[in-house]
Amino acid sequence: MDRAEKSQLVETLGSVFEDTGVLVIAHYAGLSVAEMTSLRAQMREAGANVRVAKNRLAKLALKGTDVEHVSDLFQGPTVIAYSSDPVAAPKIAVEFAKGNEKLVILGGAMGTTSLDAEGVKTLAAMPSLDELRAKLVGLVASPATKVAQVLVAPAGQVARVVGAYSEKGEAA
Repeated sequence: MDRAEKSQLVETLGSVFEDTGVLVIAHYAGLSVAEMTSLRAQMREAGANVRVAKNRLAKLALKGTDVEHVSDLFQGPTVIAYSSDPVAAPKIAVEFAKGNEKLVILGGAMGTTSLDAEGVKTLAAMPSLDELRAKLVGLVASPATKVAQVLVAPAGQVARVVGAYSEKGEAA
């Protein structure tokens, strides 16, 4: 890599660190190319990204950002997972780490908050933004459905009473 490529990479990583909602840092020593490709595909499906960068360049990119406090995690072969959704990247990283012990989660950051490995796992256990939206829509729609059922219920009761009287009249 020449100097221009390195400075371009530092700028790109800097913009990623500034714009991301959550950042997960992990060791990936021993992962095969197929396993890394699988991790990248899973992250992409969830709306997250994975990037491998030299630690020295990543530390340079961290300077002046809100997540600068995680620079000490960049030691050894590290991979960076990030997403704008605060749950997507941690969820995929934790799930992948459960199935593959070669991916070791070191920690991460969410805004100015530093996360250790347990913090990342706790964040991964939370429902995603889409799941929360679905629950909220369900809660908002639920009262409307109940109001409609209450309004329709008296008419149904009247219809049943009339039906019962008509059956009683036919039987007599």
